[in-house]
Amino acid sequence: MGSSETSTQRIPPFMSLGSARSMATPSASLQSAIVRTESVENAVLRETLTDDGPNLMDSMDDSSPIARELAHETRRRERLIGRQLPRPEKTRIFTVSNQKGGVGKTTTTVNIAAALASAGLNVLVIDIDPQGNASTALGIEHHADVDSIYDVLINDLPLNDVVAPCPDIPNLFCAPATIHLAGAEIELVSLVAREQRLRRAIDVYAKEREKNGEGRLDYIFIDCPPSLGLLTVNAFCAASEVLIPIQCEYYALEGLSQLLKNIEMIQKHLNADLEVSTILLTMYDGRTNLAAQVASEVRQHFPQQVLSAVVPRSVRISEAPSYQQTVMTYDPSSSGALSYMEAAAEIAER
Repeated sequence: MGSSETSTQRIPPFMSLGSARSMATPSASLQSAIVRTESVENAVLRETLTDDGPNLMDSMDDSSPIARELAHETRRRERLIGRQLPRPEKTRIFTVSNQKGGVGKTTTTVNIAAALASAGLNVLVIDIDPQGNASTALGIEHHADVDSIYDVLINDLPLNDVVAPCPDIPNLFCAPATIHLAGAEIELVSLVAREQRLRRAIDVYAKEREKNGEGRLDYIFIDCPPSLGLLTVNAFCAASEVLIPIQCEYYALEGLSQLLKNIEMIQKHLNADLEVSTILLTMYDGRTNLAAQVASEVRQHFPQQVLSAVVPRSVRISEAPSYQQTVMTYDPSSSGALSYMEAAAEIAER
């Protein structure tokens, strides 16, 4: 390379600022500025962490919005420390559904499942969305050559043959989805008892676990596609509870009314035990009046079902799937992980 040419280095995505800084060679003046800045940072850090000296956090009062937020999060975390979640008397089966796309169904499914499993409970996630995003987030292989929930529904393959353990979290299992599910809606039409096939597979799997001396499943979460086709109908027939994630925007309210009508139809004709037990507000942006209005309206109409926990918009939650992780393992100290831990605890104690 000639001396007149300038070399540039691309910074890989998700690289930390510190790593990016080390890749570049700053000028003398910039080096001096960095040294001065780092010395200030180190001094602040020393003051913050000194045991017998003044503590920066202790000196912060509630007049600062950041201080108020930090104090609030600290109190929330303290309430969760050492908290033991009760084991349900029997397996609770949730269908996580909303006909509107992009409201956080898959994110809610995998993170609540991960939070419950981290507390020592046995949890199974069944992915019946052809996109297979829940399988990706849990680090489970779901390419076309893998046996999946498609083979269970269409080819009567035992559920035990497709369930795989999550590599990051003990007690968490997943039945993956593959692209073959995209055509399952049509193939199910001609099959006998087409609405009950998932329910029967779950019942057989539970008996096999008991026969093999494995622990009973405490929770099953079924991640649905954003539609009311036969895949979602199978999920409604297999479950006893519906968990509805609602994005804090106006369109979410319109979709909710239609979803509730469809659930009522399922209750009347296919599964009388089904109930909407849980509603979780997601993608909450406290800076907007609209989010607060939507949250208030949902709480007014469904005071018993809406969880107190609210999931905020979070970059960490969005980043986690790109590492094939849930936010619970990707960044357990983030506000998103804290919110899902609170939601999981609330569900377990209901």
